[in-house]
Amino acid sequence: MEFSYHNPTAIEFGQGKIKEVANRISTDKKILLVYGGGSIKKNGVYDQVIKALENHTFIEFSGVEVNPTVETMNKAVKIVKEEKIDFILAVGGGSVIDGSKYLAAAALYDGDAWDFLDGTAEVEKALPLGVVLTLAATGSETNHLTVISKKETDEKRMYFSNHSYPQFAIMDPSVMATLSDRQLGNGLVDAFVHTSEQYITYPTSALVNDGYAETLFRGLVKLADTWEDRRTDAWLANLMHIANQALNFQIGAGVPQDWSTHLIGHELTAYYKLDHARSLAVVQPYLLEVMGEDKKEKIAQLGRNVFGIDNDNTAVIKAMEKVYNKVGIPTKLSEYEIDDKVISNVKAALIKNGYTAMGENANITLDKVETILTMSMR
Repeated sequence: MEFSYHNPTAIEFGQGKIKEVANRISTDKKILLVYGGGSIKKNGVYDQVIKALENHTFIEFSGVEVNPTVETMNKAVKIVKEEKIDFILAVGGGSVIDGSKYLAAAALYDGDAWDFLDGTAEVEKALPLGVVLTLAATGSETNHLTVISKKETDEKRMYFSNHSYPQFAIMDPSVMATLSDRQLGNGLVDAFVHTSEQYITYPTSALVNDGYAETLFRGLVKLADTWEDRRTDAWLANLMHIANQALNFQIGAGVPQDWSTHLIGHELTAYYKLDHARSLAVVQPYLLEVMGEDKKEKIAQLGRNVFGIDNDNTAVIKAMEKVYNKVGIPTKLSEYEIDDKVISNVKAALIKNGYTAMGENANITLDKVETILTMSMR
């Protein structure tokens, strides 16, 4: 239990909070408003943001895709430099936010900003960034993690930087009412796996971390059990809040973390364009089976304190799968159109990226990855 933890992002949570953008950005800043495919123009978010910016100077950049690419974001970098932008406002979900984090750092970097992703350079400075969150899943609105893809090479990489924390996050859960069931289900599963990566390792003495993680798990289970209420204000607010708390890294402070499910899932997304949450759902159950001996005590603790299951770790894993299935997320890779090169593709990418000994004990090897993916394809 030794850690340093600092989270500088201010949160404005609740209905009607988008107007607070006006108070969070100085009027002397020239803003680049960044968003995705245009859904914010259909659900009223765009109009609220434009109203909040009526006394500000801004230009727009749209078209940030799911799993944002450097190819797209580098176009925005060019605009930032040419227009002398000094504040980035991201309006969207994790993809828009991550793309904007990359943009904020790349705009002040002289080289190829992919250097941040391949580890040859660290972010030393970045433009200030604010967020209006429209989709609950990644927690990117209040953390220092950035995940970006490179279309040219089918790579999906990540980096951490204290310069990547947004200055503020506006979180109005009512804006999620128009999201698809797929997006809501993805968000719930993403939050569940994020919590798992910081919890299902080995026992520690960190009572706060375990207790808080179990609270998040129980909340997500309740949301899955009340899926029919997913359009209500309370359901949406709880998903947005839980997803945020699942990955602001507070529950991971001072305890072992895994993240191997994510590292494997990232490659499935890079090669086969699986939704991020769906790539996690087809990996995690089988990884827990393969690593069951190492993780047996925490799986059992999860069973007792979240699912009410005693002395049956197989049943605990099945209960997790059932949570995912209740919100429409498959847990089998065989449910998707995957070619017979999936194992070799994933293993080659992990080797290239230096992930050959993953997990909290650095013992999830490539052979185990092959076993995990084989089980998922049966």
